[in-house]
Amino acid sequence: MTTYGTIPTSSEDGGSNVEFLSRATERIQTGLAERRPWKQMFNLQSIDLHNAYSDAIPRIKTNFTYFLTNYVIIMLVILFLSLLWHPISLIVFVVLMAAWLFLYFLRDEPLVIFHHTVDDRVVMAVLSVVTIILLVLTGATMNILFSVLIGVVVVVVHAAIRKTDDLCLDEDGGEAGGFVAVSSP
Repeated sequence: MTTYGTIPTSSEDGGSNVEFLSRATERIQTGLAERRPWKQMFNLQSIDLHNAYSDAIPRIKTNFTYFLTNYVIIMLVILFLSLLWHPISLIVFVVLMAAWLFLYFLRDEPLVIFHHTVDDRVVMAVLSVVTIILLVLTGATMNILFSVLIGVVVVVVHAAIRKTDDLCLDEDGGEAGGFVAVSSP
């Protein structure tokens, strides 16, 4: 019996792995698609150092919503750089990131353990507690807290001094808080 001309769509042993990796790649690309261009984020013409406190709060909220993915990337890079001098903490951090990706962010179906469906909030709570405990046990607690503090300061300062004049609500995504960039004249 010959099967010339047939192309298998998936192999029986590795097809699910390839499909999972394909879905994971698609989800990561979708998440990164929400990232705003770095050139737009660090546009020097959009910096205003002369703003009052009353102007800063709405500006911080708008910029935080608009540049959320960029700010998360900045925070993770600062945390990663601070852990370079603590290799054990860095290894734990990378393993925890993988656990977060596979157990929380990249899942299509609910997590099932011993024939019981686990709620996403429980998964997030358990992963959060495990992350905190393992990073505290690595001995880099002050380093981690200091780097998170630096990241928060960087994000808040950027959000406070960056003007929002060139950002406007997207007509289709406005009810969901969506933004689009409008270039200034």
